[in-house]
Amino acid sequence: MNISLENLDKVSAVLTIKLEKADYADRVETALKKLRKTANLPGFRPGQVPLGLLKKRMGKEVTAEEVNKLLGEKLYGYIKDNNLNVLGEPLPSENRQQDIDFDTMEEFSFAFDVALAPEFKAELTNADTVDYYDIQVDDKMVDGQVKMYAQRGGSYETVDAYEAKDMVKGLLAELDENGNTKEGGVQVENAVLLPEYMKNDEQKALFNGCKVNDVLVINPYKAYDGHEAEIAALLKIKKEEVAGMTSDFSYQVQEITRFKEAALTPELFEQVFPNGGLKTEEEFRGKIKDILAEQFQADSDYKFILDLRTYLTGKVGKLDYPEAFLKRFMRVSNPGKDEKWVDDNYEKSLEELTWHLIKEQLVKAYGIKVEREDLMNTAKNITKIQFAQYGMINVPDEVLSNYANDMLKKQDQAESLLNRSVENKLAVALKDVVTLNHKEISVEDFNKLFA
Repeated sequence: MNISLENLDKVSAVLTIKLEKADYADRVETALKKLRKTANLPGFRPGQVPLGLLKKRMGKEVTAEEVNKLLGEKLYGYIKDNNLNVLGEPLPSENRQQDIDFDTMEEFSFAFDVALAPEFKAELTNADTVDYYDIQVDDKMVDGQVKMYAQRGGSYETVDAYEAKDMVKGLLAELDENGNTKEGGVQVENAVLLPEYMKNDEQKALFNGCKVNDVLVINPYKAYDGHEAEIAALLKIKKEEVAGMTSDFSYQVQEITRFKEAALTPELFEQVFPNGGLKTEEEFRGKIKDILAEQFQADSDYKFILDLRTYLTGKVGKLDYPEAFLKRFMRVSNPGKDEKWVDDNYEKSLEELTWHLIKEQLVKAYGIKVEREDLMNTAKNITKIQFAQYGMINVPDEVLSNYANDMLKKQDQAESLLNRSVENKLAVALKDVVTLNHKEISVEDFNKLFA
């Protein structure tokens, strides 16, 4: 066996592997003997097929399979043993590869085109300055969270007179053209209305100051501007019947309820933050502010890595790449895509590749290692942020862990979590290396940076 590497230029090479019969003969013999144990040919009992006959019938296929296995082992073994930083995967050489015939040949020569990573040095010191955005947690944001928790812990209480945003329940009855209850008309018991959300202001105003047992005359069709879904749900009719339902209705008010937010007491604080030991509203607000700040720091670190990527890519400069090979590799890796797709996506792929190579150097230089615990923490933080978008900032760890485990079971998400975890650790490490240009920013303006 002979393995050699010929450099065509700084980023292109041809790796040649020459195999003699002695290199693979024992492997083929072993494979045939193993196959003989289960081979089933007419006229022979299982496991009793003569080895010579089996070799005649299947020797070519077994030889091809074993040679290919050996070839893969030696190819990637050579790359690993010689610390070759290859891009993509080696591809059969378009110019050097000879035709292979397993019927007539016993010695084989395989040639592979190999793309080598360009040589460069990604270095950072405190002379390098990168922006870092400190997202401010203002009183308005804390107020919003406090109100949300107060509403979540609130309750409804019955009242005597209607005010805006109250909910009313009563009997709806369709009226005829003379204002009397229509015989055979639509009637709905315990019809619930939220007048504040009616689309017609005149109809909404009919409820101002009304009391229990008052009888109002309303027009559902006008109240909801003819919207089929809302009217059909209220009157318990089919949507296609709504267009003809323009009658007035009497509405006898039977109950008025008003939502009351929960008081900001230690009992509410304990519901929101179990075992938090919070006693005062000031402590409650402080806890909310701390949680928001922690979440925003993750966003700030993410933006820092994006800016660092731009900075380092510019500092490293334009790198040499084997364009023909990489475009060929893109075609092979994306079956069904045409040349136009490759051309359209080539520059973007180079940007991603350059950052990948830079990141590899940084990971090695700063000893970044990612364990399963890191992946779990990243997945839990992502899940925590998603819950926070719905106002839930104190999700139990058990729930977060369940979501994280589900994410790690999916290969594409696991790979994304790995990349995110690496970048999270890089952000922590590199913030202590470069000079940070701190910029205070509101969350609204911060989000505009990604628009």
